[in-house]
Amino acid sequence: MPTEEQDKPQTFSHQKELPFAIVEGEPLSAPPEDLYIPPDALEVFLDTFEGPLDLLLYLIRRQNLDILNIPIAEITHQYMDYVELMRSVNLDLAAEYLVMAAMLAEIKSRMLLPRHEDVEDDDDPRAELIRRLQEYERFKQAALDISELPRVERDYFPCEVEAIREKKEKVYPDIELKDIVFAFQDILKRVDLKTHHQIKRESLSVRERMTHVLSKLDNESFVDFHTLFTLKEGRLGVVVTFLAILELLKSQLIDMIQADAYAPIYVKTASSETV
Repeated sequence: MPTEEQDKPQTFSHQKELPFAIVEGEPLSAPPEDLYIPPDALEVFLDTFEGPLDLLLYLIRRQNLDILNIPIAEITHQYMDYVELMRSVNLDLAAEYLVMAAMLAEIKSRMLLPRHEDVEDDDDPRAELIRRLQEYERFKQAALDISELPRVERDYFPCEVEAIREKKEKVYPDIELKDIVFAFQDILKRVDLKTHHQIKRESLSVRERMTHVLSKLDNESFVDFHTLFTLKEGRLGVVVTFLAILELLKSQLIDMIQADAYAPIYVKTASSETV
């Protein structure tokens, strides 16, 4: 016996039909009846030839023909088929191709004329066309080779980054007397390492040592403070040299500079402006 649930009609869910188009936010289920699409509304552009010479070269290479021995009749027939196709699509585009068609017709007619047997150097009517085709083929191949070269902003993009450079003026610290004393103390320690017990009387003059120190200096470059001393002279020679340097510094005949604190001290003769 059928139950009450079996007697009820069954309902099935159907997928909602998609609209044909949406115009200004309103869906359309069917195209309008008064819609008119002109024949030339849609144009498909395929790879075209760049000119009549390009078309001739394509026809010759497609059939593996010898460019030096072109069958004018066959090539002219194929060329005119393509021109007629272009005339049916776009008349303006076929204008320059008609000039080449006239040239092919002239070559074909000249080849049909009988040649004189007594004339050996009879010019081939195809010579000018062959020369133009060979020249065009060379330039076309050169253009393809150049196009395959890496190109900026097509194959690679140069990176331009400006270097961040901060111009900082280096401030040199002032040289105090204690810095010179510390440097002199370091020289005395080196002298103690090379002292000997031989006693020899030496007469040293501070004035002469001032002249000797000035002879070692240069007006343009700095000299290391330590190089002004001769350790072999012992303590007496080092002291006299130190006194000579102090006298020159006091008289403003030399300049001293130090890059950083506790850094080596350099000496040079004073400039004329300082003096």
